[in-house]
Amino acid sequence: MEYEVTIGLEVHAQILTASKMFSASSADYANAPPNTILDPVCLGLPGALPVINRHAIELAALTGLALNCQVQPENIISRKNYFYPDLPSSYQRTQFEDPICVHGWVEVESDMGSKRIRIGRLHIEEDTGKRFLMPDGSMLVDFNRAGVPLMEIVSEPDIGSPDEARRYFQKLRQILMWIGVNTGNMEDGALRCDANISVRPKGQQEYGAKVEIKNMNSFRSVERALVYEADRQIKELKAGNTILQSTRGWNDATGKTVLQRVKEDSNDYRYFPEPDIPPIYLSQEWIDERRSALPELPDACRNRFIETYELSTIDAETVTSDRQRADYFERAVATAKTFNVGPKEVVNWFSGELLRLLNETGEDLSAIEPRFRPGFIGEVQSLLTKGTITRTSAKEVFEISFRTGQSPTQVVTEQGMQVIGTGDELTTLARDIIAANPKVVADYHSGKTASIKFLVGQIMKATKGQANPQAAQSALEQALSKE
Repeated sequence: MEYEVTIGLEVHAQILTASKMFSASSADYANAPPNTILDPVCLGLPGALPVINRHAIELAALTGLALNCQVQPENIISRKNYFYPDLPSSYQRTQFEDPICVHGWVEVESDMGSKRIRIGRLHIEEDTGKRFLMPDGSMLVDFNRAGVPLMEIVSEPDIGSPDEARRYFQKLRQILMWIGVNTGNMEDGALRCDANISVRPKGQQEYGAKVEIKNMNSFRSVERALVYEADRQIKELKAGNTILQSTRGWNDATGKTVLQRVKEDSNDYRYFPEPDIPPIYLSQEWIDERRSALPELPDACRNRFIETYELSTIDAETVTSDRQRADYFERAVATAKTFNVGPKEVVNWFSGELLRLLNETGEDLSAIEPRFRPGFIGEVQSLLTKGTITRTSAKEVFEISFRTGQSPTQVVTEQGMQVIGTGDELTTLARDIIAANPKVVADYHSGKTASIKFLVGQIMKATKGQANPQAAQSALEQALSKE
C-alpha cells in the first residue's frame, strides 16, 4: 500500500521592535545577563496591567499583507491558560478566534514547478521565557525573553513533502527579513518552527492522526525530522498500529523524534478574552497605509531583474536572496553605467568574487558598503575592458579594493598593476625566458610551435599576470625569429 504525507508548519517569528509586546521593557535580550530585562507585566505579578505595543501590531499587519493575507478589522487578545515553568503568569496573551491576519499564501518552487502554500492565519502573542536543562537534571529559567512580541504563522496542510516544508520555511524567512520585521536568526530563537505531520493511505480523504514535532532549529533539521517522522508513521501503520495525536521532540544528535506528551486540544487551554486589553479596531485607512508601506517583495524583484537586466534565473535568485543584496546590486548596476559596464558583467563579479570575499570575511553588505562602494565593481570591469589590467590582475585589484577601500584605479596606480603590453621591458623579458628554456626553444624550432604557450606562461608568471598574453606571444615570436 502507498501512503501520502500531509504537513503543516507553525512558524514563530519574533517581531523586531524595541520593547516587549505588553510592556516597556527592552525586547533586545540576546546579550543581556539572565533575568535582567524584567518588569511586573512580563513576570505576571498581581495588579500589573498590560499596554499593547502599537508598532508590533503595525509590523504584524505589514507581514500579513506581504503574505497576501486579509487584515482583520477587529482583533481580540485572549488568554491561553497552561502551566509551564517558563510562563510566569500561567497564561499566555495571544489570539484565538480573532487573529489579525487570515487567508494568505506564498509561492514556493518545487521539483514539480511553482506551488501555492496557503496560510490559514497569522496571530500575535507574547513569547515565553527560556528553559535550560542542567547536567544534574535540574532546570533553570531565564525570563528575559518573556513578553517579546511574536507572530505565529500557521500554514494550511498543503505541504506534501519534507522538501516542500523546507522550501516554504526558507521562503517565509526570506520575506520576513526582506520587509524588516524579523532578524531570521534561528540560532537565538528569533525564528522557530513546529511541524504538524500526518500519514494516510493514498486516495483516502480523511487525514491521519496529527503529530506535532518541536525543537527544530534549522532548515536541515526541519527536513530531517519530517523525513524520519513520515517513515516512522508509515512503519507503524504497516505493522497494524495506531498513530496517536501527540507532540514529539526532535533530537538532532540521534536523528529521531521522541514522544513528549499526548497532544492537548484547544479546549484544554481554556481560552477567554484578555480582560485587561480592550478589542483592537483597525480601520481600512490604517490597513491601506500599511499596504502602501510594503516594499517591492522578493519574487517581484527577482522577476524585474530577469526582465530589466536580462539576468539568468539563477543569477537573479542569487542577488535577490535578501534585500541587502538586491539593493547593493541595483546600486552597482546604476553606477556601472557611467563606465559603460552592463548588468551581466556586474552580476558576474557580484556572484563570484564579492560573495566569495564576504563568505571569507564573515561580513555582510551593510558592513562593507562604506568601504567597498557599489561603483567599484563597474570600475574594475572598465579597467579590464580597456586593457589597463588583465583578468588575473583584475581579481587581485578587486580584492585589494574590497579589503582596503581604495578605488580600483588608485590600487592599479599605486601598486603598478597596469598591463605590460609593449616596450623594452617585455622584449627583455622574452629574451630572458628564451635563454632560460633552451629545450622548449629547440622544440619550437623543430616544428612544435605549440610549445610557445609554455614560454608565454613563464612570462605571465614572471609578471604576476600583468603582461598582455597576446603581446607576450608576439614578443617571443619576434625574439625567436632572431635565434
